[in-house]
Amino acid sequence: MTALATSQASHAGDDQEASEAPRADCIADSAGGLTFDVTDPGEPGTEEVAHLLLLRRRDADSAEDDVRLPLTPSGDGRLRAALPSSVELAEGRWNAYAQVAGGEPRRLMPGVNDLRSLVDRAPSGSRGHVAVRIPYATKQGNLSVRSWRRAPHAETGEMEITGTAMTVQGRVYGTALTDAAYAEAVRRDEPDLAHRVEITAEGPAFSFALRYGPLAENGAGPWDLWLRPAGESGPRVRLARLLDDVPDKKTIFTYPVVPCATAEHGTLEAGPYYTLDNDLSVRIREAGGKG
Repeated sequence: MTALATSQASHAGDDQEASEAPRADCIADSAGGLTFDVTDPGEPGTEEVAHLLLLRRRDADSAEDDVRLPLTPSGDGRLRAALPSSVELAEGRWNAYAQVAGGEPRRLMPGVNDLRSLVDRAPSGSRGHVAVRIPYATKQGNLSVRSWRRAPHAETGEMEITGTAMTVQGRVYGTALTDAAYAEAVRRDEPDLAHRVEITAEGPAFSFALRYGPLAENGAGPWDLWLRPAGESGPRVRLARLLDDVPDKKTIFTYPVVPCATAEHGTLEAGPYYTLDNDLSVRIREAGGKG
């Protein structure tokens, strides 16, 4: 951890007032890179070296991380910083700052975000991983970047709810689907309890139908969805929807809940949802419940 990261650690998860902060326009490319064009990062007329700082928000289980990118004149009066896809950015939320020489970092406000290249993005998967960086405005009006790095990655696509089952289509990146491949739902509070589901595969594309009944027989609680590309002998890959321009899908992508009658727990409700990390899960809850 750098000295700057240490000095900012107590504020890493907090948003500051952004009324007088410099702004940054962001352009995303299809490979996972970002370009930042920053206006007025320091005192007028300054010729000191400037940097764009990305500081990952701290949580109880992670150390502080920071990434420093040089800000150089772009020819239109602004300063530009590039975050190429080759530079690793750990999963999480990264707050954006501008810093001139050894001065205090100034929280950046979002300008115009050009995210057109992220819509319907389809990486080749040849790198063995998928890198996703989406700039967004926080509730306080500051600029942050949501980052994912998955190796391999199982991207969910269209979903259909019929009766008491859901059909999921998806595509795997960074690995191959074998004849032993299957999907599974794992009960979050009982990781050893898993329900296996057969998949239909064609190349890297896959689909499966998951009935809610077997999950509901275990009572209320969330189930996380995984893909096992090589069956039991290979890695477990979390199903998620990352390859678009929506940083937080939980409240944007919503799906109907349906009633499920069980012998032991009565009638419950079931339906898919995306978590705060944009991973796909199924919620089993009491009828009429919330959350």
